[in-house]
Amino acid sequence: MSRENDKDNKGMPHDAREAVNLRQLYTEDERRRRDASPWTVVQGILAPLQFFALIVSTVLVWRYLDAGVGGEAATVSVVIKTLFLYAIMVTGAIWERDVFGQYLFARPFFWEDVVSMLVMALHTAYLVVMAFGLLPLVEQLYLALVAYLAYVITAAQFLIKFRLARIQTPGQAMAVSR
Repeated sequence: MSRENDKDNKGMPHDAREAVNLRQLYTEDERRRRDASPWTVVQGILAPLQFFALIVSTVLVWRYLDAGVGGEAATVSVVIKTLFLYAIMVTGAIWERDVFGQYLFARPFFWEDVVSMLVMALHTAYLVVMAFGLLPLVEQLYLALVAYLAYVITAAQFLIKFRLARIQTPGQAMAVSR
């Protein structure tokens, strides 16, 4: 069989089409469920709010680490950012159930959920350390910054998936069976 004959009706080699299909996020049914879920709107509201909380908190934390002022404000900001994280994780799990039929680790978001568990663990560790005074404030805030770095990584993963979902048309829904 020649290389020319090894192409589909769109002129793309079969191997390349399969690679594109593997990257598709939603089947047509999943896309329909995603669009119908009220949790899609909730996620769309919480995500930018959490990012805003991250920016404000990062500024307050750096201010304290650099100038030694505003420790209480920095601490409160980390707690608020963590509460946003918990809210988005709970509602995100409900959203995954609505769209994919399981609360976490659905096929298209498996690795994002794995990294999110690390993010949750780091934020929770911060709350425990802060609540019980297990570390001095400076070290608590460095832990918060590590948690924030992990959050930025998972946020980037989700933004990439969001972008892929926006460019995927309903007719391009995943052809690969589960």
